[in-house]
Amino acid sequence: MRIVMKDLADNNLVRFKNISRKKDAIYANFKVKGIKAGVNFSASIAVDIAAAEVHAGDVLEKIIEECARIGVSEFKKSEFQFEGIGAL
Repeated sequence: MRIVMKDLADNNLVRFKNISRKKDAIYANFKVKGIKAGVNFSASIAVDIAAAEVHAGDVLEKIIEECARIGVSEFKKSEFQFEGIGAL
């Protein structure tokens, strides 16, 4: 029996990768994988923890949850354009 998931939310997987420190900020990094209408996609999301209003001293679970919430919310709002598609 094959199960077909029709809702985008059921097909997505958001996985926490790590916390990284760059010169200007500390980022929570996530990997997104999904499928919709026969299209497989993957993306990386890096969220500045300051944007999530959490601090490096907070509990790791809180940092991950808040950053994931913001990252997924912004990812859903994003509009994408293929590079060079304007030439067609």
